[in-house]
Amino acid sequence: MIIKCPVCSTTYDKEVEACVTCKFTELNKIFISQEDFKEWVENVVKPFREKYQKECIEKEEQKLIARQRKQESGTVIVTEDNIKNWKDIVAISGGYDHIVGLRKDGTVVARRESSKHDYGQCDIEDWEDIIAVSCGWNYTVGLRKDGMVVATMKPWYVDYDPCDVEYWKDIIAISCGNDHTVGLRKDGTVVATGENNYGQCNVKDWKDIVAVSCGDKHTVGLRKDGTVITTGDNWTGQCNVKDWKDIAAISCEWDCTVGLRKNGTVIATGWNGYGQCNVKDWKDIIAVSCKGCTTGLRKDGTIIATGYYSGRINALIKNCKNITYVLAKSDYTVGLKKDGTVVFRHIYDQYKHVKNIKKWEDIVTVSYGSAHTVGLRKDGIVVATGENDYDQCNVEDWEDIVAVSCGSAHTVGLRKDGTVVATGKNYDDQCNVEDWEDIVAVSCGSVHTVGLKKDRTVVATGDNDYGQCNTTYWDWEDIIAVSCGDNHTVGLRKDGTVVATGDNDYGQCNTYWDWEDIIAVSCGGNYTVGLRKDGTVVATGDNWTGQCNVKDWKDIIAVFCGNDYTMGLKKSTSK
Repeated sequence: MIIKCPVCSTTYDKEVEACVTCKFTELNKIFISQEDFKEWVENVVKPFREKYQKECIEKEEQKLIARQRKQESGTVIVTEDNIKNWKDIVAISGGYDHIVGLRKDGTVVARRESSKHDYGQCDIEDWEDIIAVSCGWNYTVGLRKDGMVVATMKPWYVDYDPCDVEYWKDIIAISCGNDHTVGLRKDGTVVATGENNYGQCNVKDWKDIVAVSCGDKHTVGLRKDGTVITTGDNWTGQCNVKDWKDIAAISCEWDCTVGLRKNGTVIATGWNGYGQCNVKDWKDIIAVSCKGCTTGLRKDGTIIATGYYSGRINALIKNCKNITYVLAKSDYTVGLKKDGTVVFRHIYDQYKHVKNIKKWEDIVTVSYGSAHTVGLRKDGIVVATGENDYDQCNVEDWEDIVAVSCGSAHTVGLRKDGTVVATGKNYDDQCNVEDWEDIVAVSCGSVHTVGLKKDRTVVATGDNDYGQCNTTYWDWEDIIAVSCGDNHTVGLRKDGTVVATGDNDYGQCNTYWDWEDIIAVSCGGNYTVGLRKDGTVVATGDNWTGQCNVKDWKDIIAVFCGNDYTMGLKKSTSK
């Protein structure tokens, strides 16, 4: 489930009480009608957005004044280093969009990925004698060799203070969660500061602890007897460790906890939606990490990975040797090499493949996923370029293809004999199409695949958390066209009406108001567009970027939806 804040566009893969960025609290609101939704946007969202934007402007002005004062006083301002030039690095850590590297001389380097999210998380230029670093969501903490702890400034948007570590003493290890910080004292006790809504800072009674690790909203401690203690959010079972024994190391992030046993095997608990807990067969592991996905360092020096970003990590490992530690965030992947250098891959690098498309010829149609593009040639051959972490571009053997469609990280091709072929990420069975027959059209959502059969029924496979694959009910008959959004599916009936199923948080499935005489449909990420036979267009769903502003369109003969934009082809007026 993907939740998008209507105020600041921050996205979440689970329900949250409030947006971390702007503190908007109505992220999980349910609407009974489109009018109810529009009224909510007008009376609640827009006023809150205006207030938030005003606060952001004021904060930026304050930061600009502070930086000017620093420059006037001769203080060095942190610049955005090219991370590929970092040397002598012994440890790395990452936050939401910043990366920190610890040099072997005890100094620290940092890079922030976005100029829009400056909370001072990279203000580490004066740090010295540092032996460990850890990053929270938008802050950084460093452990000095004298047992004291330093931190960047508290993020302005939080009431609690995860950076309140000035008076900590005798600390031998640190770890940061989303907005809380934990320190391990040399006497085996633990101290914590920051957000405590789930009890993640309730560690004052812990004893005999030899290691600590923080998830998003939970904290884990390893006792010297090899057992494990936890506190905090246990919504997905990430704190279910009471039976763990002979544990030698721990790591956790978000809703998952991983333990390395003394015999080199690994155990994990918590949310397993992306396979991040699939570690039962791992052997000969000497270190574990849970940063973006679960990784294990084997004693032969190789790395194994499982979970959401494992494809990106595997691609990094495949192209670079001697990597000993990796971390992945939503926007980047970083690897630390044995020689102290760092390899870095930003998510925006994945779009560099677009230049390769200029060399394609005889293309009759194209489709694109999150980071790959596929083209169908008129001879039935398929070409692909872009990110290939999950083999989503492995289409070189495909022949006799008449249609293609891309999901987020998978690709589907329709053969002229009515069978279907697929390649790429298959965690949710979105590529399980080998038994499909008599198919006349295909469409891919983010992690699901739909096929229209020649008898006008519809088949579907893949993620069905929102019901986007529920296409076998009585109202899915006489279908002549299908289209998929991220998590919803739309079918055009022969009589010109439209049926929809799946995620409807933005009203993208509300195709029963004024949806008549439709001759074509197309879905964007969270919205749906229909072309009427009179050349006018109707749309419903997310309109954050104005992608549904089509009411004045006329003389349209075809429509196409991107993730958050809509195109219409007008009939020619030339004689």
